[in-house]
Amino acid sequence: PPIYQTSTFTFERTADAAAMFAGERAGFVYTRLGNPTVAAWERRVAELEGRDTGKEAVALAFSSGMGAISSAVMAAVSAGDHIVATEPLYGGTATLFSELLPRFGVKVTRVVDGDMPALERAVREPRTKVVFIETPANPTLDIVDIRRGAEIAHDAGARLFVDNTFATPVLQRPLALGADVVLHSSTKYLGGHGTVVGGVVVTADREFLAGPVQDMRKLLGAVASPFDAWLLYQGAKTLELRLLHASETARRLAAELAQHRMVGWVRYPGLADDPGHEVAAKQMSGFGAMIAFGIRGGFEAGKVFMDALQVAVRAVSLGCTDTLVEHPASMTHAHLPAGERAKAGITEDLIRVSVGLESADELEKDILGALDWAEVAMNAPVGA
Repeated sequence: PPIYQTSTFTFERTADAAAMFAGERAGFVYTRLGNPTVAAWERRVAELEGRDTGKEAVALAFSSGMGAISSAVMAAVSAGDHIVATEPLYGGTATLFSELLPRFGVKVTRVVDGDMPALERAVREPRTKVVFIETPANPTLDIVDIRRGAEIAHDAGARLFVDNTFATPVLQRPLALGADVVLHSSTKYLGGHGTVVGGVVVTADREFLAGPVQDMRKLLGAVASPFDAWLLYQGAKTLELRLLHASETARRLAAELAQHRMVGWVRYPGLADDPGHEVAAKQMSGFGAMIAFGIRGGFEAGKVFMDALQVAVRAVSLGCTDTLVEHPASMTHAHLPAGERAKAGITEDLIRVSVGLESADELEKDILGALDWAEVAMNAPVGA
């Protein structure tokens, strides 16, 4: 689409402006309220998430993933309401629930991913308005049953919010499984090139999106810029190609990691023995390009391993063309209290890998070679 890089729009007649501000005529008046380039990106994301779901999806774009999540959640609750959220979650989302929302009188209960009986008990709290899940979860790759989560939420009169950033609509369509609201950090796979920050809210509930959510975006100002929307639109053109290639490489790499002497455990939903494999196979068409594993020797060994990488890069974020490797306990989730990290399974030995578009052979050689080097270094005599 063309880039409408403007803050404001002109009117041929005063009456045209009055009609638009009164809501009597569609159009654009000011980019914080709407922009043609941003609207084109919103339609594209809605199409991706709504395809083959039997639902007519609509979307709103935001300046970041946290802008999207915060605005959508705050649009659904008021002081005195209750939210149930699984753990772990992306660090920013976890902080929203543990620190910001309680300051405004919103109670949040956290339950461990996959513990559906605990989720059923938690939603019995009066005024439960939102059940919030990530699946696959960041950074542990835990899997949550979306269909069952939707049943539990709806039985309690609540909406089910699903952060679909890791899977994308290429591999998972939560709306088809009963979710009410789907969220993305479009910074990640949707954009895919590490060049733009953005977020998006998708739902089939037009009234909720056009009313409370849009009001939140307007008042909080977390608006996507026209150029960012254009970049995201371009990135989405190659989304399926990128994700399917990276997912196949991740499948190979996860199997190799599971056999390495320096690896204590691997979480990848495509492995047959992964705790989430059965549920993931039911609700996903593929298992994604994210891997979590535990390195023997903990963070000290992890530092040696990460510093030895030559192809993969040490960086936060994910879903980029490059393979990104990080240590969540000291990076993306370092701001969370140690007890909260432990409860969520974010251990000191956990390494998260976002597999990129490098050749599988090249990437395996780099990562397995760095593990070999870490094994040698950790076993070397002191002073050697």
